[in-house]
Formats: sequence, structure tokens, C-alpha cells
Amino acid sequence: MTDDTLIHDPNGGLPRLLEIMRRLRDPETGCPWDIEQDFDSIAPYTIEESYEVADAIARKDWPELEGELGDLLLQTVYHTQMGSEAGLFSFDSVVKSVADKMVARHPHVFGDESRDKSADQQTADWEKIKAAERAGKKQGRTLDGVAAGLPALTRAVKLQKRAARVGFDWPDTSQVIDKIKEEAAELVEARDTLTQTEVEEEYGDLLFVVANLGRHLGVDPEAALRGTNAKFTRRFEAIEDALSAKGKSPSESDLAEMDALWDAAKLSELKPN
Repeated sequence: MTDDTLIHDPNGGLPRLLEIMRRLRDPETGCPWDIEQDFDSIAPYTIEESYEVADAIARKDWPELEGELGDLLLQTVYHTQMGSEAGLFSFDSVVKSVADKMVARHPHVFGDESRDKSADQQTADWEKIKAAERAGKKQGRTLDGVAAGLPALTRAVKLQKRAARVGFDWPDTSQVIDKIKEEAAELVEARDTLTQTEVEEEYGDLLFVVANLGRHLGVDPEAALRGTNAKFTRRFEAIEDALSAKGKSPSESDLAEMDALWDAAKLSELKPN
């Protein structure tokens, strides 16, 4: 008979979670859905949980963040259980790997190097260490190791940062803005004269340069767009609320009315409390 003592121990900590996942994946007694999963099928959930963590942080919902961090930890436990079953790695080997990496990348904390350096210098040193690690993995090209699965805007910035390290970069924002104007004009031309595939390519070029402008301005494009998405949601919901007070829905309104309500919502946000 299986001993469930650890499973039901509320103070069992990480060993309890590892055992729960092991049991869920047990081919004889586990959960049919969990048994069927593999790295590819679980990866989308891992990405989703990461975004839910970021969302809780953005909303400063700390109780929810606690739960979302637990969900994200579960993703690591899930992948390491599958890795263990396949003989690839284990939870302990993953922990050892990241701990070794943190020690190696922080010689100014765990080694003999001086901590008396600027944040910029520490960042430069960090990148040198990472470059050496990539060289050890035979990733010799400048853009090697930038994960293809990253959100597109985030990956664009990382690619641009890598290229900038070897001098492939505009020296100031004015040139980036000029390039944005050029790409916008090309997109308009493509819309009128080219195929949908070519329009998509020109649109991608414009987004890439806009991401580059964010990098030059010290703005994270993903964070900026998340903020704008939240603002749009907030103001559109204000439109819905105002229409509802009139006994109407957005579909029963028109653009002019909703635009005026949008301006009112915007003005309301700008007023001091």
C-alpha cells in the first residue's frame, strides 16, 4: 500500500511537491492527463504561467502573486520529473546547474573580484561571462543563444543588444526615428502596391525598429505595451460603464459618442485625486 503521509503533510515543502508530481506521472496509478504530457505539450503552460506572474506583479496583487509563483514552480517540477523519467536530468541536477551558474557569474560576490564597480561595469562583466559560456557550448556567432521562443518584441531587443556589442547600432535616437519614418513610408507603399506577405514583412520591419527605439530610450517594449493594453482596457471599460448608465451598449453607440467618452475617461485619469 502506498504511504501518503508526505502527500498530505501541509508542511512537507518541496519534497511534498516533488512527490505529488512523481505520483501524478506514475504510469500505473497516476492521472491519465498528466501521464500523457511531454515537454512540448507542457511548454505553452510554462509560458502562460510566466505571464500570469508578471500580471500579478503589474497589478501589485501580492496574494495572487504567491499562488502564481507556486504555479510557475510547478512547471519546473513538471519538466524535471519528465527529464528524470527520460534519464536526461533531475530536479537536483537542475538546482545544481543554476546554483553553479550564479556563483560563476558573480565573482564579485562569491569570489575574489572587487564589488567596487558600477552597475554598468557589472553588466559588462556579466555579458563577458555569458559570452565565454556560449563559446564553451560552441555558440560562436554573435546572435547564438537568443531563444527563438521568446516573445517577438523581447527577442528583437535581445538580438539588437547582441549586435550593438560588436558595433552594429545607431549612435543616437534621431537616426532610429528617421528609420521608423522610412519603414512607415515603406509600409504605406506596400499596402497600396504589394502582396499581403510583403505587407506583413514591412510591418515586421517597422515593429523591429520601434523595438530598437525602446532600447535606445531605456524602455522595455513588452512592459510598455502591457501598460498601454491595461490603459486601453481601463478606458474602454469606462466607455462601457458610461453607456450602460444610459441604458446602452457599445454596439448601440457610434464612434463619435464612444470617442467623446474615451476623452472623458482620459481626462478623468489626469485629474488629481
